[in-house]
Parts: sequence; structure tokens; C-alpha cells
Amino acid sequence: MNVRRILALLLAVFLCAALFAGCSLLEDNNRVPDKTGSWGQISETIQRGEDWQQIVSDSEFALGETYVKGQWYIGENETEDYYGIGFGTYPNLDGSTVAVPMAAEFARQHLGFSDEDANSMSMFYTTHEAYVHLITKSSNASAMIQSTGTFLDDTHPVDLIIATEPSYEELALAKEKGVTLVTKPVCYDAFVFITHKDNPVDSLTEEQIQKIYAGEITNWSEVGGDDLPIAAYQREENSGSQTAMLNLVMKGVPMMPPPTVRIVMGMGGLIDVVAEYQNDGISIGYTYKYYIDALYKNDNIKVLSVEGLSPSEENLRSGAYLYTTAYYGVIRGGEEKAAGGKFLTWMLSLEGQQCIQQAGYLPYMEL
Repeated sequence: MNVRRILALLLAVFLCAALFAGCSLLEDNNRVPDKTGSWGQISETIQRGEDWQQIVSDSEFALGETYVKGQWYIGENETEDYYGIGFGTYPNLDGSTVAVPMAAEFARQHLGFSDEDANSMSMFYTTHEAYVHLITKSSNASAMIQSTGTFLDDTHPVDLIIATEPSYEELALAKEKGVTLVTKPVCYDAFVFITHKDNPVDSLTEEQIQKIYAGEITNWSEVGGDDLPIAAYQREENSGSQTAMLNLVMKGVPMMPPPTVRIVMGMGGLIDVVAEYQNDGISIGYTYKYYIDALYKNDNIKVLSVEGLSPSEENLRSGAYLYTTAYYGVIRGGEEKAAGGKFLTWMLSLEGQQCIQQAGYLPYMEL
């Protein structure tokens, strides 16, 4: 078996393990948050659309030199080289699960990669781990080019993350390490509330949502629904969606301590439990609209309007939808002229915003 097949097999095993591990529920309040990576929370195929276009020309961002990284034993007294490659002028990226397709599109545009190689290079560790990697100048060590069995330099620190806003703990870590975070919004999205499609409730007010998650409203009949208890699911601390829930929605209103079974590890797990037929429409949870539109679709859920307004593109651009949010490009302060800073500047250019739009996001710039 040659090196390329071995590496492909190892990657497949990793992704399968991530898929099963990432969808579990917390069994106790001390469990370490899921670190299997973003691919464990993606069920849809990430590939270029039929109308895909090459947008970038004369890119200044390129990978470095290939080198022999080590040797595999392929038989008795037989070895075969395997390879590494430097990042060159291309940044080492990490980020939130919702940003994986964006990173894959960047690899297609700048590096000329196939969908397979663009995906294998876009190995994100999810929001909290990405912030830790950036702040502590650690590497995203899982990236590789699958078709050639080549590993990206696992000693090169993360240069840029594409993520939701940092949590209080992440900001505290940055302060402790003496790191300033430079955050720039690169596209819009909506933070949305989901329930089972058979639930007759179609819209909630902000006050109703806050009272549900504060434990003051406990029955759907209190918000115009059936006489059924509300099962309000939360995400784990420091996940991107939990940070948004605290900052964007609760705004200082204390959330009720959830029963441990209602803290869900991974966004895919939350969507599955809300969509489960047996719950008879009693569940509510939260996520990002792009996530359920592109990365983890489920026909048994529906998105609730907030204050009577849906998270349409028009309502996001105008800010009319109450929980309009953004994804950010984040670098370390003082590195604006380094690879990460230059790439972030490109992301905010017309060309960069067009690439973000082609990946299915609502670009921050109105094109």
C-alpha cells in the first residue's frame, strides 16, 4: 500500500471518528468540549457549484517548497518517503465550522486546488480551539493535500482565523498572553432559533426567547403553541453559538442552568435532537442560518421568525432582523503586514468579497 493510500485511509478514519464523537450529548458538566474538529459537524458535501468561476488572477498567496518530512514502513525493510510543504505566503487558517466552505473556496481560487484537496486543507478545529491556536501562536496541525499525501507544515502557527465573535474567556486569554485581537467582519449571517417543523409556533419575541432560556416560560402554550413543555437546548461554553446566545440574545439576562442532557456537543447534535420526530415539537435550539442552509440540513426543523421578521437577506442587510450577526477575519495585532494581515485585507477587497459570495455567504460589501 503506497503512502497516498495510507494517508487517505488515516484521514477517512479521522473524519468518521469525528462524525460520531461530535454529535454526542454531555453526560456531565465536567466533560471537555469536543475537539474532533469541524468536519465532525458537517453532513453535506462541500464542492464548487455548477456556475463556479475563477475569480482570482495573479494571486500573491502561494504555498512554499515541498520537502521530505519522514518515511513510512511499507514492508519488511522497505520504506517510502512522505512529504511536507511550507505555507509560503499563504496563511495558516483555522476557524469556526461555518467558515469551512469559505476556506475551501479560497484554496480553489488561490492554489488551484480540486474540491478534494481544498477540503482536506480546510481542517478547522471549531471556534474556541481556533481562538486558542491564534492567541497562543499554535499550529493547526491537521491540514494536508490529500491527492499528493502532503502534510502542511505542522510547526507554522495559525496566522488568521475565520470565526464568530470571541467569548469573554477567549478575550481574557488574549489579555493574559499579551495579544491584541484585530477582528474585521467579512460577511453577514443570522443567529436563528429552530424548532420541529410540526410546532405551530412560527415567531417569538425577544422577551419570550429570553424568558424561555431563563426558565420563566416553560410551556409552549405561553407563547401561542400547544400545551406541551418546552425543552430548551443549549450549546457548550465557549462554542461560537453559545457566545452569540449570551451576548446577542440574553444581554445579561442569566440563562437557566440546563439539565445536563440538554447541553449538546456540536451543532450537528443540536439540530438532530431538535429535529427528532419523537420530541413532538417540544424542543427549541439555536444555530447560524448558513450552517443549516449549507452544512447540516434537516427537513424536520424550521426557523422561527423573531419579532415577526424572518432572517432574509434584505432583513440582514438592513439590520431589521434582530439577531443579525457576522463572521470575522481575526489576526494578532501587529501582524497587519504579515501573511494573515495581508490575506484579511484581500478578503475585504472586491475580489475577496466576490469569492465569499461564491462560497454561499452574504458578503459584508454590497456587490
